Amino acid sequence: MPARQLLVLFAFCPVAVLAQSRHSLPDRNACPPLLYAAVQPPMQPAAEPAPEPNPTSQSSQVPQPAAEPIPEPNPTTNPAPVQQPPAPVVRIERAPARTHTGESSARQENKDNDKPVTPSQLHNTSLWHNPGNIASLDLFYGQGGKHGMPASPFVFEAEDHSGTNPKFDVRDAAGKKWRVKLGEEVRPEVVASRLLWATGYYVNDDYVLTTADIQNLHISRGESMVKNGRVTEARFARKPSGQKKIGIWKWKDNPFTGTREFNGLRVMMAIMNSWDLKDINNAVFEDSRTGQDLFLMSDIGATFGTNGLSWTNARSKGNVDSFKGSKFISKTSDTTVSFATPKPPTARLIETFGLGGKDYAKRAGMDWIGDDIPREDARWIAAMLKQLSHQQLVDAFRAGHFPADEIDAYVDIIESRINELSSL
Repeated sequence: MPARQLLVLFAFCPVAVLAQSRHSLPDRNACPPLLYAAVQPPMQPAAEPAPEPNPTSQSSQVPQPAAEPIPEPNPTTNPAPVQQPPAPVVRIERAPARTHTGESSARQENKDNDKPVTPSQLHNTSLWHNPGNIASLDLFYGQGGKHGMPASPFVFEAEDHSGTNPKFDVRDAAGKKWRVKLGEEVRPEVVASRLLWATGYYVNDDYVLTTADIQNLHISRGESMVKNGRVTEARFARKPSGQKKIGIWKWKDNPFTGTREFNGLRVMMAIMNSWDLKDINNAVFEDSRTGQDLFLMSDIGATFGTNGLSWTNARSKGNVDSFKGSKFISKTSDTTVSFATPKPPTARLIETFGLGGKDYAKRAGMDWIGDDIPREDARWIAAMLKQLSHQQLVDAFRAGHFPADEIDAYVDIIESRINELSSL
């Protein structure tokens, strides 16, 4: 419709446009259909017509640009022909966007980078380092030491909705950021971290706190585990200073495949019955101090239970009876050894009558990680574990806050598995 006719129609029916609520559409019966189409697009908030945007009417907190002329193309991307007169400008005033402080900014800041790293991102990669004098390591306080423990009081920052266990981020009295985890993975994850650190693999600083009071704590998962801002048996973890996550690494595609260190990590998964070996549980951190790209397992809570995913987490993680009844070495050849962990998740389908299909799909095809590992690489990792004293192993499980009777049972099994590897 020519602009002159449009203006005439607009002059005869201004009320149909101006009398509308900001939150409702114009009455189609109040104006001719063509006018309705020209001044108000469907499914948009009604707006007062104005030939020019009025800067004084914009929100002072969240400025909103005037809408582009509806009938004409956007002049910044597709300029209208010069001979066409400009169409009436319709300004659409939107409610100011809600600004979130505190939790939202923390969530944005703490959002994990879970994309697989590319070769172009990597420079000086490292999966393992020499742990030095293993017999002198403190497996109770671990990598962070006693001085590195989280210091109360704690202030809640944001909830992390990933994974199967309740997690959230806090800051302690020293301004350090920690990721807190609740649930079945708390105890076994800290023990697994201690053993990996003792054998030269990279880990986070982590601790189990018996109780912790969190200011302003509000989470949607695990509310039953919180009473008046207090949590019990909580794992606090943080990456060492100077490290930044740049992505995740894949078990089937990484720079270390076939190396002794990579095979040693596969053996460690079998020793601890670590079965949840999804790629998303791996991480690559860029260390600004050394210039290295560190490859580590950032989520190792599914350990010290069954060989694979079971129908309940209570059996699968940190269950000494399940660990005691699980198989360790499944077969050997003259040159290789295969382990029962990770176990194919077929049992999950059977136990749930097919309802566990999603869990099955996530973990299908991982059993190769425990298969056909060179004997010499298994003996190499066993030689390091043999340097740990009985008390060091006890301290590792004490760090996980396991009961005393369970600690003794766990240590007996671990020592038995180390001896099996040594005799290969």
